[in-house]
Amino acid sequence: MKLGVAADHGGFDLKQSLVQTLRDEGHEVVDFGANRQIPQDDYPDYVVPLARAIASGEVERGIAVCGSGVGACVAANRIPGVRAALITEVFSAHQGVEDDNMNLICLGGRVVGFGLAVELVGRFLAARFSESERHKRRLAKISALENRDAGTQT
Repeated sequence: MKLGVAADHGGFDLKQSLVQTLRDEGHEVVDFGANRQIPQDDYPDYVVPLARAIASGEVERGIAVCGSGVGACVAANRIPGVRAALITEVFSAHQGVEDDNMNLICLGGRVVGFGLAVELVGRFLAARFSESERHKRRLAKISALENRDAGTQT
């Protein structure tokens, strides 16, 4: 699978470890940065380009990491077509894809250890959208909101 990853200083170490693991598993990984530890960097500088790549289809899914994962999630969800969620436990890692067609997982580099992160990302990547009519109906309502609000996005 072609994946995008991004992290600021708070998620840098976890991102670096995940990139190597994902490549070892055979995934093609596009790294949107940071490419070195920069203590004063800002998560939107990395997460927004990743989110745009997901929305455009350049990458199939994404992984964004900041200190808590919250900021990365907030930034990513500003991009129409991106369905990002902060994930800290296994059920939501797959359920978010199955029911909500989540295409970007957000992790907290200061919250989730490497072992759990690998498990969460693995469940996220293995999951597939259910195509259930009720879930499609709900996602259509979200798309309508994105389309209605497209002129007010910053």
